[in-house]
Order: sequence, then structure tokens, then C-alpha cells
Amino acid sequence: MPNDIVEVRVLGGYRLFLRFEDGVEGEVDIAEVIPFEGVFARLRERTEFQKVFVDPEWGTICWPGNLDLAPEPLYERLALGHVPGPYPAGSVQSSPAGVADSRPGRDEG
Repeated sequence: MPNDIVEVRVLGGYRLFLRFEDGVEGEVDIAEVIPFEGVFARLRERTEFQKVFVDPEWGTICWPGNLDLAPEPLYERLALGHVPGPYPAGSVQSSPAGVADSRPGRDEG
């Protein structure tokens, strides 16, 4: 997928530096992208938030416990200057493996 995230670094607050496979890079405030409730509630704790990593198989950012975010809205924020709102309520799903994700088809086995 051309929008794969290849690098993540934790900055201040809930901001992350992201670099995508095609060279697009920049800073995203995750607090503007997701509500810290439901499956994301534990990320309010800075120690949990700072455990973010790139999963090279899925090309996106993840946290321990099979929690991840779709890369497309993050890419749009950086590459297109489009600022999609928070993930809509109910758009985050759990896969059979317990992966929280809003991407179509991601929860298919």
C-alpha cells in the first residue's frame, strides 16, 4: 500500500511525527484524531501512548494489545492538508485477533 507508515516518533503531548513510505512526513496530534474513550481510553495514560510503534506488516501505527489506527486519515492530514474529524463513533472494530481498526476489510480473517 503506498500510504504505509514507516516511521513514528513520540513528540510532546499526544503528537506524533509520522513518515510515510512515499516520503510524506509531519506531525499529527492524535488527540485531534481519536477520542480517548472505549478501546482508546488507555492511551490517555502517557506511558501507554508512548508505546506506539510501526507494524511493518500493516503499514500503520500500533500500540501493544493489538490497537492500531488506519493510516489513510493520518496521510490525508499530512499530504493533502485535509483534516478529517475524529474517527466516527462505531467505526473502530475489533478483528478476530482483537485488532481495533476502522479500515474496511482489516477485520477479515
